[in-house]
Amino acid sequence: MSAAAASAGFRAGVRIGDGLQTNGSRAVSEASPSAARPWLRWYGTVPASLSYPDTTLYEAVAASARVAPEAIAWDFMDTARTYADFLREIAACANGLAALGLGQGERILVAMPTTPQGIIAFYAASKLGAVPAMVHPLSTPPELEQYLNATGARIVLTLDAFHGSFAHIRPSTPIDKIVLARIPDYLSPLKALGFAIAKGRKIPRVPADSRAVRWKALMDKRHPPATRAKTGPDDPAAILFSGGTSSAPKGIVLSNRNFIANGTQVAAWGGSEWAGRTMLAILPIFHGFGLAVCVNATLMKGGRAVLAPIFTPEIAAKLIRRKRPELIVGVPTLYDALARDPSLKKASLDCLRAAYCGADKLPRAVKENFESLVAARGGSVKLREGYGLTEAVSGIMAMPLDEYREGSIGVPLPDMLAKICKPGTEEELPPGGEGEICLSGPCLMMGYLNDPEATAQALQTHADGRVWLHTGDLGRMDEHGFFYFTDRLKRMIKSSGFNVFPAQAEAVLQKHPAVLQACVVGVPDPQQVERVKAFVVLKDGTPGSPAMERELIAHCRSQLIKWSCPRSIEFRSEFPRTRVGKVDYRALRDGETR
Repeated sequence: MSAAAASAGFRAGVRIGDGLQTNGSRAVSEASPSAARPWLRWYGTVPASLSYPDTTLYEAVAASARVAPEAIAWDFMDTARTYADFLREIAACANGLAALGLGQGERILVAMPTTPQGIIAFYAASKLGAVPAMVHPLSTPPELEQYLNATGARIVLTLDAFHGSFAHIRPSTPIDKIVLARIPDYLSPLKALGFAIAKGRKIPRVPADSRAVRWKALMDKRHPPATRAKTGPDDPAAILFSGGTSSAPKGIVLSNRNFIANGTQVAAWGGSEWAGRTMLAILPIFHGFGLAVCVNATLMKGGRAVLAPIFTPEIAAKLIRRKRPELIVGVPTLYDALARDPSLKKASLDCLRAAYCGADKLPRAVKENFESLVAARGGSVKLREGYGLTEAVSGIMAMPLDEYREGSIGVPLPDMLAKICKPGTEEELPPGGEGEICLSGPCLMMGYLNDPEATAQALQTHADGRVWLHTGDLGRMDEHGFFYFTDRLKRMIKSSGFNVFPAQAEAVLQKHPAVLQACVVGVPDPQQVERVKAFVVLKDGTPGSPAMERELIAHCRSQLIKWSCPRSIEFRSEFPRTRVGKVDYRALRDGETR
């Protein structure tokens, strides 16, 4: 695919959301409840508006390297790189990827955990003007084929352990090269030996594949220097996949400006507690929060990212004890587990300067238990809740440092506007009214990949002249400017911080020859916050059985990543219906919460 064709594919049907200071947008209507931005009274020393560098992601990291070349950029299982070394590895990777045919406007599929290779390739692609599509490395072959078809990526970066997932799929655009990384690529000899003994011998040997290129070989070979792309802030920087307003997975195209703005906002909200600090990067890089906040915002501000390849509370607790990060960003299940971790009850936690929680509702008990643990171990940090979505990069609301409102997701970050609209309209509701959360500002996505119709539904120009993102989330704003999330207009489940799309699981279930109908919902769970449950009607009135439940769950696991698979199945003879005859999934879901 040519650069011109790729760029056209991104921009078809796309609008770009304006910030408060850009493009001469007209002022917000004085009659609207949000016009006065009542949340500004809680900003303290945080500026109401910020200046954003007109740079690409690569240029932002290069700037950090110029300021502090000998500072540590990332730490991975005790292997660390300075910013100067990091920049050299980005250049080597860019040279290698260019030699493989990756150029400006092209897409590369990055199916990696949070490892050095994934981070290096992300910024190398930026240097080339290419666009990385970040996906879960445990995605099933059908899902990977869908991602490849959507992006047209001809080059893939993944771990050697996942080569089999790509070996036999046949996307519409053939895969030219599969770059295979290994966890031991960045381990000391002793740790590499330990990995080989504990896990390496379980990884299947990669069969002969003319498309396969080893990461080490790519990085070690002297390739011709790649030409730095002439891209700018408003060019595409990455594709992340999320649900969109229709609950089906969609590619979300984010610009350099989107990432730079979000990183600048997050760092400003953290104030002096942020710049140059050590961040525990425990969230995965295919997750907006993990990529934009844990990695990019940290590296933009010259901080150190402690990379965790596996997302588990046990690993997080170990890294907190050993690396003593000052910043943590996580999901409620992580903080709940940390508060109960016995090893932390003996550790010093005075290193912590800020802790943020997003991706789901934060129960008050989880907040209090975590804060009590920190206080008992010498710290004073408060767990601050936030709100965000991939269509706006990541977190764009957060609780102020010195304020707390139970159940609130906080207030908008600098240069972000928010209002509550009557669903399906741009009519703003008064304080206390429940409606759809709508957002405007420099973090709004460019649009959905190859889907101008969905883009037009999500990004709408209102009477004030601004582009507003209709989030599909229900909420309200109180008279003080604090926002509250109440439900989702779009059917998306948040399980352990991951997005689960019911329509996907329902489609897979209904492919099984015994299934007549399926409905998937999220039900409350103390560990996962929401657990995926399926309701199934079998053909010919056949009653369900434990054996059929196991068979259907196994069927789902063969087609879907494990987060999207039902943990349990309940068989019904029929489903409740709405007045227009649709399956009433809310009735099924609500029946589990009574």
